[in-house]
Amino acid sequence: MKTDLDHATVQEAYAGWAPIYDIVFGAVFEPGRKAALQAAEKIGGRILDFGVGTGFALPAYKRSNRIVGVDISEPMLRKAHEKVAKENLTHVEGLCLMDGAHMGFADNSFDVVMAQFVITVVPHPEETLDEMARVLKPGGEIILVNHLGAEDGPRAAFERWFARRARKLGWRPEFQFARLHNWAVRNGTVDLPVKRDVALGMYTMVRFRKRTEAEMASAHESVALVG
Repeated sequence: MKTDLDHATVQEAYAGWAPIYDIVFGAVFEPGRKAALQAAEKIGGRILDFGVGTGFALPAYKRSNRIVGVDISEPMLRKAHEKVAKENLTHVEGLCLMDGAHMGFADNSFDVVMAQFVITVVPHPEETLDEMARVLKPGGEIILVNHLGAEDGPRAAFERWFARRARKLGWRPEFQFARLHNWAVRNGTVDLPVKRDVALGMYTMVRFRKRTEAEMASAHESVALVG
């Protein structure tokens, strides 16, 4: 079974979703989105809204923050540009068409990287998370909110069965928390993820804090001593 999405599938799927995305998913995602925004704004500063889509969340950010949005779907971004202009969202620095696995930002560019309902649908999740960690400042956080697949039981079995059919919609329903945990271990620049259920357990918020240079040096010294 095909286990990952490709760019063509994602772009085709979200070109189709763009005209109706806010209507279909606006209210459904709102509780999870609200929880993620609250977490991000406790840090504040320059925030990368990864997978900004139609820009549905942009008006909700405090104007004291500076927001940069990126997305792989040009039709979705057109909707976001329209929203920024219509609502005079002056705190939005820019909206960029980018492949998340190859972002054109300098290292350590953002205080927060926010990804709402997106990490499970990008073509290359681990490479995308590597890029998120690269552009994040030390001490900053990656904040994800998503439906995550069940680890076992009937729901896990259903999600595995549904996975092939879900690809045409641009979804990966069987994506589990373990994949995020394993990425953090391999990447080595972030602490292990902290997760909590939000929206009555409908969604999971996952947070990774990027280690400072001093913390990284201390970790390397510890490894050397053990070795």
